Amino acid sequence: MKTSDNCPTCGVHKLIGDICSGCGLPKDICSCAALEKETSQKIKVTITKAKFRKFVTMIVGVEKNAIERVGKELKQTLACGGTVKDGKIILQGDHRMKIKKMLVALGYPEENITLSMIEGGGNRGGRGRRR
Repeated sequence: MKTSDNCPTCGVHKLIGDICSGCGLPKDICSCAALEKETSQKIKVTITKAKFRKFVTMIVGVEKNAIERVGKELKQTLACGGTVKDGKIILQGDHRMKIKKMLVALGYPEENITLSMIEGGGNRGGRGRRR
């Protein structure tokens, strides 16, 4: 290694090349492509009808290392109960109007978020409606 490649004051190797504006790392070890692949995964938001005419919002596709944080943030902001289970975020209530905006605000691309409604589910057993 040449002496010109080292810092004159401390002797440590200088970074050669430009720094990436996206990730802040030298372009030799830039991680923007890996980050782009992580955020390009599809997030599916499904609203289902549960027991007693109640709705449940289920979010699938959030990466494993952020699912707890995203679930907690959504529950606090939407003021609802919920849980994170088996790679899914399950929220009590129908939040289809707000959930897409909130996921975009958390940094997920809007084009990767799909909303769907699944009918059925509810428990119609028992007496039903009395008249």
